[in-house]
Amino acid sequence: MKNDPLTPYGNKPMVTPIVSAVNYQYTSFEVLRQITDGEVDGYTYHRDDNPTVRTVEKIVADLEGAEDCVICTTGMAAATMTFLTFLKQGDHLLTFHDIYGANYKVSLILEKFGVEITWLDAWDYQKVKDNIKANTKMIFCETPSNPLIKVIDIAYLRAQADRKKAMLVVDNTFATPYHQNPLKLGADLVIHSATKALGGHNDLMAGAIACSEKKYYNELWFTRQAIGTTLDAFSASLLERGLKTFEIRARKMSENAMQIAGFLKKHPKIKNVYYPGLETDSGHATALKQMKNGFGGMLAFEVGDTQEEAKNFVENLKVIIHAVSLGCTETLVCLPVLTTMLYMPLERRTSFGVKPNTVRLSAGIENTEKLINDLNQALKHI
Repeated sequence: MKNDPLTPYGNKPMVTPIVSAVNYQYTSFEVLRQITDGEVDGYTYHRDDNPTVRTVEKIVADLEGAEDCVICTTGMAAATMTFLTFLKQGDHLLTFHDIYGANYKVSLILEKFGVEITWLDAWDYQKVKDNIKANTKMIFCETPSNPLIKVIDIAYLRAQADRKKAMLVVDNTFATPYHQNPLKLGADLVIHSATKALGGHNDLMAGAIACSEKKYYNELWFTRQAIGTTLDAFSASLLERGLKTFEIRARKMSENAMQIAGFLKKHPKIKNVYYPGLETDSGHATALKQMKNGFGGMLAFEVGDTQEEAKNFVENLKVIIHAVSLGCTETLVCLPVLTTMLYMPLERRTSFGVKPNTVRLSAGIENTEKLINDLNQALKHI
């Protein structure tokens, strides 16, 4: 048995040790040279690498079928690192309104440094063909999207990116690797807010970037080391723990979401249920093609006719929790225009299909009947 540097006697612990050391002692200058030249696995300073973090990177890479993975402090750090690493002044970024709202703030920073940005509606993703340019360096999307669960054909984006030799980056936070592996569909990089379903317990923040090629890992590692977004060892340990139950949780969340979507679709006080598992959903055919094991735990819907009615519904829920974030063991709801989209100007929040009474729901792992009964009783208050 090959000895692990963390377990020199070969009897590997069931839990990766939390290495909280910031720096490491060198046994000789030759060992220092071997580490810095990349001849051996070794550690010098936490901002460079950490053995606990590195273990989790390999787990996430395996889930996504990636060559490697870079773990960082948050999902937004993962997105921002990707932009900073691969975009420069004069480049064109083609993206969608239907991505997490905080990306809008990052877009303002990118524009300040000379990056040109085109925003499209994910329902009209075929317009990528007409909007890609000679200087397009990257196409960035979420699928299913936040918050209206719109499905984008990843293979189509790959074909368009190839026309201009652009990178394709897919945020896979909503789908998770249990339901979708974008690298196998043509993406160059896959981003996760590991705070969500990968961690799954509302107790850590982390981001992940899974890479189709080792060269991407090397470039992203350089950015992370330079700007200091390396995850701490304690959060990495929590993430490893969450990943042990990830597939079980993801399956149950998907099952609950499917049942909830079916219930809401038939309810007279609910309009426009957005969930790709429904045959009537505009993204159903594409989801069947590129997703697996179900359609994920995220859905959205419109309650009543006004925001006050939607608020009334949310405030009368007793089991389902009113909170931001997603992908956790508890079922959560929020009104995106009042929470996750606050990063965007008011006029943009409802410009691509989101309404003041739109509710986003993240299915948890509770008893399905208990959740549907809670939804039903809350709807009686409208």
